[in-house]
Amino acid sequence: MPRSKEIQEQMRTKVIEIYQSIKALFINQSGKGYKAISKALGLQRTTVRAIIHKWQQHGRVGNLPRSGWPTKITPRAQRQLIREVTQDPRTTSKELQASLASIKVSVHDSTVRKRLGKNGLHGRFPRHKPLLSKKNIRARLNFAKKHFNDCQDFWENTLWTDETKVELFGRQMSRSIWRRSTTVFQTKNIIPTVKYGGGSVMVWGCFAASGTGRLAVINGTMNSTVYPNILKENVRPSVRQLKLKPSWVLQQDSDPKHTSKSTSEWLKNNKMKTLEWPSQRPDLNPIEMQWHDLKKAVHAGKPSNKAELQQFCKDEWAKIPPERCKRLVASYHKCLIAVIAAKGGPTCY
Repeated sequence: MPRSKEIQEQMRTKVIEIYQSIKALFINQSGKGYKAISKALGLQRTTVRAIIHKWQQHGRVGNLPRSGWPTKITPRAQRQLIREVTQDPRTTSKELQASLASIKVSVHDSTVRKRLGKNGLHGRFPRHKPLLSKKNIRARLNFAKKHFNDCQDFWENTLWTDETKVELFGRQMSRSIWRRSTTVFQTKNIIPTVKYGGGSVMVWGCFAASGTGRLAVINGTMNSTVYPNILKENVRPSVRQLKLKPSWVLQQDSDPKHTSKSTSEWLKNNKMKTLEWPSQRPDLNPIEMQWHDLKKAVHAGKPSNKAELQQFCKDEWAKIPPERCKRLVASYHKCLIAVIAAKGGPTCY
């Protein structure tokens, strides 16, 4: 038997003897506490307490049966891992592996990932959210608090508006496929790319709890001259179509073309009441979910040119069921709760 194994066997025998001694003292001299037993055996009280507790719980003092090789990551190393990823979530498993090596814990980076996973920390792609300044956060929180107690009827008579760009090949994103190593360049196994997205259209749309309103295709650049014309041609017809009450409110974001002098004058002259809307608040506009549904449906139809793309956008917008619109508006109060809970920060919406 090698010398190292002899030493290990001797240590194991000594440990078992200590276990048995503590057990005997605890059983035969139950009147004595941990302090007396630890003093009699010359051991730490924490050691005595741990062994007695183990015997009481499992009826034995030796090592419990276990599968696999004992982990190399000590409790101290685990705490260090959790501390480092909590302080900097972008730390890589390779960097964590090097950090453990500095305290003489040598493990594979996959072991690091598994241990973090057991502690509820998993590698995930970060969500994309607008950059929020302190001013944005305050404005978001003030908005949520101000409108928290608004009745549902107020939100049901709000006309939600926005613009978005729909690209011809915009949703052909990277995703996993099943293939053999020799079929990497087969047509079915690649994602074709088109320069500049193959064309796109800019659209303006609106909706309310009762359904979708008009969808306008914007030709050229949307600016403060074009925008009032879009409102003139589409807002009031949509209000009549959706049968909103006379107290209806127009929602629009704080894009410069929406807040320009010409737009503000047009809104004032046409006596349209608008909902104040500070910047960086797309998660509080339920129309963003409508855009998501629209783009998904449009690209499922696989339009081949801009003319088809425009027609697909109009057709699919009209197909969005009123029930979907009603659910989005009905859940708006939850959005406000989420903003208040996040103290004005990013939410799950």
